[in-house]
Amino acid sequence: MKKLILWDIDGTLIRTNRAGIIALVRAFVQLHGREPDMTKVEVAGRTDRWIIRRMLEEHGIEPTPESIHAILEGYLQLLHAEISTREGRVLPGIIELLETLHRRDDVVQALLTGNVERGARIKLEHYRVWHYFEFGAFGDDSALRNDLGPHALRRARERHAIDFAADRTFVIGDTPHDIECGKVIGARTIGVATGMFSVAELAAHAPTAVFADFADTAAFLRTLDA
Repeated sequence: MKKLILWDIDGTLIRTNRAGIIALVRAFVQLHGREPDMTKVEVAGRTDRWIIRRMLEEHGIEPTPESIHAILEGYLQLLHAEISTREGRVLPGIIELLETLHRRDDVVQALLTGNVERGARIKLEHYRVWHYFEFGAFGDDSALRNDLGPHALRRARERHAIDFAADRTFVIGDTPHDIECGKVIGARTIGVATGMFSVAELAAHAPTAVFADFADTAAFLRTLDA
């Protein structure tokens, strides 16, 4: 039986050296003429639309669908340039792991991310890993992270004619929100401390497993196949 692996992006697969946040801030400034205070906005593990809504609310601007869309479009236009000029990277072990899983007939790899799909594609094409993922659930589907899992399962079923069992579905991410999102759909969860949270902080949320990074491909595979 096949396993479904749902990957987060930022802090899990790649680090963009804040290209996304800087593009978002620049888009806000272009539209509203002032720089937002991002210290008051939680970013890690949230969706693009959730973050933009909080930015607007913190600055007394009504977060209408139109005001959110305007910032999002500006962000996407600026992201290409920002990601090209900042020294980001693919995180340790990711290429080898993605390639190993790509060669397995019993594994389906997809995305479960707060990025809108266009933003996800810009980031992952820049780092040459977009092609590993068949489909995804994105911030376009909902502003709430915990809503995204069912969209991923539905798309997996549509593409593979399989109802992936909870114990054969894995949600992988670097924040407590990723772990919670996986638990909402009953999936196994794997935390990785390559983002803002330590191994201990992630372990406190009781994932199935937690890693410092994915440099040890064999260790990840043992968890996947246990």
